[in-house]
Amino acid sequence: MTEEEILREISSLPPEGRRQLEDFVALLRERYRHSQAAPQPVSSDWQTEGFVGMWRDRDEMRDGSAWVRGVRESEWVK
Repeated sequence: MTEEEILREISSLPPEGRRQLEDFVALLRERYRHSQAAPQPVSSDWQTEGFVGMWRDRDEMRDGSAWVRGVRESEWVK
């Protein structure tokens, strides 16, 4: 259906039908306004996240690379 046909159909509706159509358009506008809203930007201040520094007091984490190497050696079968 073209826009011209839609407008012609709308103009042929009785007043109550036009009111219902207006209500329906308002409902659709509200529904899709929320779904098409711009996504919220991800916070770039990751240092305030709770996981940052959670292992700072662990002795085995003093040298993270050595810890990873050790885990890989113990878990990965050669």
